[in-house]
Formats: sequence, C-alpha cells, structure tokens
Amino acid sequence: MLSSRPELLQALRQPAEVADWDETRCTRLLHQARACSLLGRTAHAVTAACSEAGRSPPRVLAGHFESALRLCRAQQAEVQREARFLRAALQPLGTPVVMLKGAAYVLAGLPAAQGRLFSDVDLLVPKAMLAQAESLLLLNGWMGTAQTAYDERYYREWMHELPPMAHVHRRTTLDVHHTLLPETARLRPDAAALFAAAQPLEEWPGLQILCPADMVLHSMTHLFMNDETHHALRDLCDLDALLRHFGQRPGFWDGLARRAVLHQLTRPLYYGLRYTQRLLGTPVPQASTVASLAAAPSRPVAALMDRWWLTAMDPNAPFSPSASRSLANLALYVRGHWLRMPAPLLARHLTIKALRLHERGTQASAGPVA
Repeated sequence: MLSSRPELLQALRQPAEVADWDETRCTRLLHQARACSLLGRTAHAVTAACSEAGRSPPRVLAGHFESALRLCRAQQAEVQREARFLRAALQPLGTPVVMLKGAAYVLAGLPAAQGRLFSDVDLLVPKAMLAQAESLLLLNGWMGTAQTAYDERYYREWMHELPPMAHVHRRTTLDVHHTLLPETARLRPDAAALFAAAQPLEEWPGLQILCPADMVLHSMTHLFMNDETHHALRDLCDLDALLRHFGQRPGFWDGLARRAVLHQLTRPLYYGLRYTQRLLGTPVPQASTVASLAAAPSRPVAALMDRWWLTAMDPNAPFSPSASRSLANLALYVRGHWLRMPAPLLARHLTIKALRLHERGTQASAGPVA
C-alpha cells in the first residue's frame, strides 16, 4: 500500500501549496518525481499554480524545475521533427497514420503533453498495411531492434505491434501498432472502429489521433493490461490529464462508457477511474463511477489489485525496497502476461525467458512481415 507522506502526490493534487514547503519536503519531492519520471510534469503543475496565485516555488526547486522543463521542450520538438519524417516516409500508404500516446498528445496540443518526457514514438496503421509500412520505414532508415530470433517471432506472431524500431542516424525509437492489445489477449478491442472514429490533425495533414474516448481507453489499457509497472504513476498522470481535459466536453462520459463496451475494455475503465480518483483526485461524475462498478472484479480480487497497484504506484517505493513491493511487481508482471496470452503459451514464454533459452537462438534479422 502507499507509504506515508508521498510528497509527489500532494504536489500533483495541490500544486500551489508547494510554495509553503520547507527544504526537506522539497528534496523528497525532487527524489520522488525523478524516480517516477514526473519531474517535468510536477515542475509544470507547481510553476503554473504558484504563478496563478502570485507566488513562486521554493528556491531549492527552481533550478531543477527549469532544467526539467527545458528537457521536456526539447523532447517535444524532437517528437514534432520525427512526426514530419514519419509523415513523409509513410505517405505512399495512401491512408492517414494514427499517432498514439505521447506523440498524439504533443501534436494535438493536449494538456497531457505538458511537462511530459518521451521514450519513443507510437503509431497505428491497419494490419493489412503493416508489411508495406514496415518496408517504407526500412527504406527511410528505421531498423528493427529485436535481438534474437525468438524475440522477432514473439512480436510478429503474438503481439499487436512490430518489433521496436530505431533510426540508424537519429537513434529515435518507434513502435508500430496495428491494434491496442496482442492478438492473443483475452480482450479484443475493435481495430476497425478505432480507425473509423480517428480524428484528423488539422496542422498535420496525413496524421490522425484517436477520438477522445478511444484515446482515454488506450491510456487505461496500456497501464492496466501491461506487464511493466516502472512508469505506472506517470501513466496514471497521463490518464488524469486526459480525463480532466476531455471530461469537460458534453457527452464525453456517456461516450466513454459506450466505447468501453464496444472495445471490451470495461475492466480497464473501472481501474482507470478508480485509481485516478483515489491517487490524484480526478473529477469523475458520480454516475460514471457507479456505472464502472459493473465491471469490477470480486471483492477479494479488488482488494488484491488495490494492494498491488497502490504499491506499484507508491512514489516512495524506489527508496524503500521490500519483499512486499517485489512481490507486487512480480505479481503484476505475471498478471500482465496472463491477460495477454493463453495459459499454454504463457507457460512456454515465461519458461523460455526464465531459463534465458531465447538467448541461445540466432540473432534476429530485420525484415518486413511475410
């Protein structure tokens, strides 16, 4: 469960109050924010709130905040540059390319991009065009990064994306998806409906983003169906920003519930609303919260999920390792795989990874899908 005095959560929920913090609390805030990849987000929130109140953040934070915000601005410029290259490279597809996650937030100018750090660019193309898209990217300098033949097969046969790609000169990384979850997952979002409802980016002809409800559901799915938890709190903050922004639009909440049913994502919606409200105080209509309970797990499972997820999202976790935290991370890792693979395939995959049998194979060769 959450450790005591999580300064990071207090700063994100009530950023103006940081102006009154002493050096000790500010130091803890810096450590927590860095560990959770949220220093830029925190810097933006606190600086904006203090400015609105006619105050300034404590001096001990000023230099760290300015450095973090400069890095965020540089990364956003890099994302925009890569978007121009990708648009040109994939133009021969003859169909708009859908940008996902952080890249979508930047290109659409959404609040979720403010103070956010980026590790890669994600995009979505129809599965029927996946091979052509990969060939075009290869021609323009993006190469596959799968290290072994097993990893190559893992992505191409079972996952919802190509093996990660990196540009040979710029070293930027790229994930090319054809849907939101692996082919083997228990939940099956409607990929055709994603493309049908996608919205154009007026300032970026040839590029699109998911509609607001689908964007939120993708954020929830990426977080709560994943097997990695080291960015869990950062991803929850993305979700909080999206809900606060889109939640002001008429009809958004009803539309979100309908799209969750369409995409079989009512359980991720339940978790998304539960933990954003609990940790970040996200404003959610009571009717939406109550409706999401229909997809809640049984009480024992819900209690277990609370323990695991709240532990994984504890800002102090990196500084106080314990057996319970290790168990929670391991449990969520196995759970993520369990939700994405049938039992026989999961057992085989985890055995191969645990025994490092995949490293005995030949090196993977980058190439388009067959």
